[in-house]
Amino acid sequence: MRALVTGGTGFLGSRIAQLLHERGDEVLATTRDPRRRHPSTGVQTLVVDLADSASILQALRGVDVIFHVAARTGVWGPREAFHQANVVGTQNVLDACRVGGIARLVYTSSPSVVFDGRDLCGQDESLPYPSRHLCHYAATKAQAEQMVLRAHGSHLATVALRPHLIFGPGDPHLLPRVVARARAGRLRQIGEGRNVVDLTYVDNAAQAHLDAADRLGEDGVRGGKAYFVSNDEPVALWPWINELLARLRLPPAGPAISLRTAYRVGALLEGIYAALRLRGEPPMTRFLATQLAQSHYFDISAARRDLGYAPRVSLADGLNRWLAWREAGKHVNPGS
Repeated sequence: MRALVTGGTGFLGSRIAQLLHERGDEVLATTRDPRRRHPSTGVQTLVVDLADSASILQALRGVDVIFHVAARTGVWGPREAFHQANVVGTQNVLDACRVGGIARLVYTSSPSVVFDGRDLCGQDESLPYPSRHLCHYAATKAQAEQMVLRAHGSHLATVALRPHLIFGPGDPHLLPRVVARARAGRLRQIGEGRNVVDLTYVDNAAQAHLDAADRLGEDGVRGGKAYFVSNDEPVALWPWINELLARLRLPPAGPAISLRTAYRVGALLEGIYAALRLRGEPPMTRFLATQLAQSHYFDISAARRDLGYAPRVSLADGLNRWLAWREAGKHVNPGS
């Protein structure tokens, strides 16, 4: 199989490309940055601008399946920037698939597309999209996911995966930010500390993409759907974070702040950053406050049943691998 991975030099995309290569597929990885290269010599790196339809179409020549992983991530930034990367970029990929005759597309979505700030406990894919989202990332990913699922048909089989809170070696966002805040003495517990969340080790998230592509090739009936993906080992978030910090010989999270207070502070900081056009990201946002205080874990039985997905690396083993990688001095975050 000849596969193309957009965002193939980033955290998740590079691992998808590596797993494809290891099993014998021919792999192309795209990047926006000409300085970036996939670490494996067996993966060809292409510089592709997803805003340029011609550039995408040229990269797709001879490709059997696309893994569309590239996206603008984060909880803060200009709406137009998220729209261009996540919505326009996805539309350009879909258009190129139609013109280029691509048969399969696996899209990397996010559980945030259905998150409205309330607890989500064991929900499945019947959960509707909310009427509002708390950040531009979630809103634009929801729009792009719906575009991908609507594009499913006899000529192009599509599927969307929603891996939750991905971590592992190379993680540029999740655990490094927690550790950095704790080391600086700026990590405070949000909420009562009883909220339960899902996490996903990066190899499991990557394998789910391969599983989805393989099943799309066997049976297009499974296309046009979204699937939650996780380690299927929900944890109490704040005790888990404090245990991680203890293993790193760092102090636990500071005294708790109520969700109501954190939400109000986040809304205020968002307003200040927007009005003054400040650089960087507010230390608190409404989305971040709710993510840190509310429960969000999901039923992945549909992915197990339809895609044949099963986590291969446990949460404990995944955390040990991340700690070993970090302690080995290899924690230099890849680009996307």
